[in-house]
Amino acid sequence: MVRGIHLAWIVVLSIATTSVHCQYYSQSRPYEPVKLQKTQLHFFLHDTLSGNKPTAVMVASANTTGKPNDPTPFGTTFAIDDPLTVGPEITSKVIGNAQGLYLSSSQDKNLTLVMYVDLGFTSGKFKGSSLSVFSRNPVTEGDREMAVVGGRGKFRFARGFIKVKTNYLNITNGDAVLEYKVTVVHP
Repeated sequence: MVRGIHLAWIVVLSIATTSVHCQYYSQSRPYEPVKLQKTQLHFFLHDTLSGNKPTAVMVASANTTGKPNDPTPFGTTFAIDDPLTVGPEITSKVIGNAQGLYLSSSQDKNLTLVMYVDLGFTSGKFKGSSLSVFSRNPVTEGDREMAVVGGRGKFRFARGFIKVKTNYLNITNGDAVLEYKVTVVHP
């Protein structure tokens, strides 16, 4: 028994006195600011809740009593895959899509959404790039603004804003065509 205790102490003391040879790996360098460029984009987003091929579908809703026939009651969450087009007509050239979620966040008569959306471009100069939008969208206001908080591809490190104007809104079924004028700065 005494031999076992002596052996345990020898092991503990050996481990405690053995130096550890490891180091943290890092290649940190001083930040060198890059030259930023400003890009302005103009396109239309088609958000369709109705018909046999909607681009926005309800994925969650609150267990509350809302207004009858309200297409976007408070607490409702929609998943979207909306086309982005050059013009306001759905038949105009598709340049990308908006994928993500929006949440109906207003309890009063003024419809407000919170948007978590990736605007991905599938053609043109910015093909394969996208902008990340995370912002409040007060739908019933005429001209409004949303924040661009990031991006990928040619829009890596992007930040900016989107001026949004409702081109068409069907208040019965929630279908809408929105005009987006985007201004972003990026490397």
